[in-house]
Order: sequence, then structure tokens, then C-alpha cells
Amino acid sequence: MAEDYYATLGVSRTASADDIKKAYRGLARKHHPDLNPDDPNAKEKFQQVQSAFDVLSDPKKREMYDRYGSAYEQMGAGAHPGGRAWPGGAPDAGAGAGGFEFNVEDLFGGGGGGAANFGGGGFADLFRHFNQGRRQQAARHRESAGVDLEHDLEIPFATAVLGGEAQIAIRRASGNTETIRVKIPAGIEDGKRIRLRGQGEAAEDGGPAGDILIRIHVAPHPFYRREGHDLEVNVPITLAEALLGGKIDVPTPHGTITLTVPPASSSGRRLRVKGHGVKPAKGTFGDLYAELQIVVPKSMPEDDRREIAAIAAKHSENPRATLLW
Repeated sequence: MAEDYYATLGVSRTASADDIKKAYRGLARKHHPDLNPDDPNAKEKFQQVQSAFDVLSDPKKREMYDRYGSAYEQMGAGAHPGGRAWPGGAPDAGAGAGGFEFNVEDLFGGGGGGAANFGGGGFADLFRHFNQGRRQQAARHRESAGVDLEHDLEIPFATAVLGGEAQIAIRRASGNTETIRVKIPAGIEDGKRIRLRGQGEAAEDGGPAGDILIRIHVAPHPFYRREGHDLEVNVPITLAEALLGGKIDVPTPHGTITLTVPPASSSGRRLRVKGHGVKPAKGTFGDLYAELQIVVPKSMPEDDRREIAAIAAKHSENPRATLLW
């Protein structure tokens, strides 16, 4: 039974080009001979996957395969635009408007009796030889790329915001481990991927090497949070600063800044510092949002706490008056 290329890749006949590419990459890694030295069938499976991908990834070849199945190569050399094959594999330039067709061998002599004879087969053999040579040449140039490698990399929160460098260790099919430096662009988000072109596995047939695809995982920060290009941070303030206001210093990724706390500030009040968020290489700079959190000193004597509470009670309104279910 002829091989079903769709079944080989494990995709449906309506699969998109991206689905086919994704399936190919997964199976190529799974059956790569260099990655499966103990599997005697790995090379054959890998070649089957490669053959299926070569056909289904080419829109013209896929169309012919869907129409003619395993016979697509024979039909593709001389298929009529309407789907019917020409006798002899090619249309005659002199056919009349009525659609008259003839065999090339009948015209030039398939048995060697024609005016010109090439290898005993006449011009028909010459056409076949020419078409065969073209197919062989196309096969030589249809070099498959090497296998892509995937890697997960966790980076510090600060590196994701400001950019920097990291290192990854890649284990090659040969068994050797290679250390590669990776440039981290400023502003990269959790879950994004970095592609290192041409640094994946080498191709067996001289084609281009695969890529390394690095998925970024950003480690959490003990104080800062990120929302898009904005940064958020809880900033503790004293009771006195909350009541009277004042200047406070806040460390940020871009240096320490001074914030002005307005008098009578409650916990949860947010102060916006424009342009002090994430600064990506492309796109709009984010902002910094500092959320105030009043910290009551635990070491305050009981008498002082009662005195402050008594003063506050004289000027307080019910803060939960608008709290509804």
C-alpha cells in the first residue's frame, strides 16, 4: 500500500501549513538518527517524515498529491491543466484547436526508426532523459534544513526589564555540550521566544542548519510586578508621612527617584511616575505606579497608641460607609 503522507505526519488532509511544519519538527526530533543511536529504524522513519514534509510543505506538490495520490510524480510531469494526463507525458505544441493528441514515440519513432535516434529510443527517450535529469537536479537542490532545538531559559526580573545576556548549555546530537551566549532584549515578556538562527542541528544533506528556539521564563521580583510595559510596586510609608506628607526615595530599575507623598494619604493610594516603567527597544515606554502602604510601628508604647487613636477619632468619618455587598 502506498504511503499516506498525511498519516506519516499525523495530520488531517485539511491541515494548515503551520500545522504541517509543527508536526514535521516534532517528528524530525523524535526520529533523528543522531538522537536515536540505539534505534535501527530511526533513519528510515526520519526519511519517511522528510519525504512527507517535502511534498506537503510545497503547495503545488501537495495539490498534485491530493489529486493523484502516490502517482502524483508521474502525473505531475505532464498533467493537463484540467487534471487529465497527456499521452506520452507532454502536450504537442502543434495540436489543433480540436484537442488532437498524439504520442511522442509515434511521431519520432519509439523503436529507433526515426530520423534521430538517442540510445535506441528516439526523441521520446530524449524527452524522458531530460525530464529525469530535471527531477534529479531538483532533488539535489531540495536540501532539508537541520532540526530545530528548543530550550527553556529562566532570567531574572531585572534582566527582562533592562535587557542583558545569559548562557544556555545545549547538548548536541554528538553527545557534546556547547555553551552559547544569548542576548536578552530589553522589555522581553514571560513566554516569549528568542530564535538563534543557524545554531540548531546541522543538516545531513548539506542544507542550512536548524535554529535554537529559546522560551523565556521571567523569575518573579520580591517587590515589583509587571503589567505590560508598566511596573507596580508597594511602597511602605510611616504614619507620620501619611499624615503630614513628605519626600521619600524609591529604588527603580532606572535609578533611585524621589516621590512626593501628599498629606493625608491612605494606604492604597497610587502615585504615577511617567516613563519609569519598562523601556523596550521598540514601542512606548511604560510608567511606574507606586502604591502607598502605611506601616504602623509595632514598638510604639500603649500610651502613645491610645493618644494617637484619640486624636484620630475626633476627625474620623466611617471609612466603611460606602462598603456594600
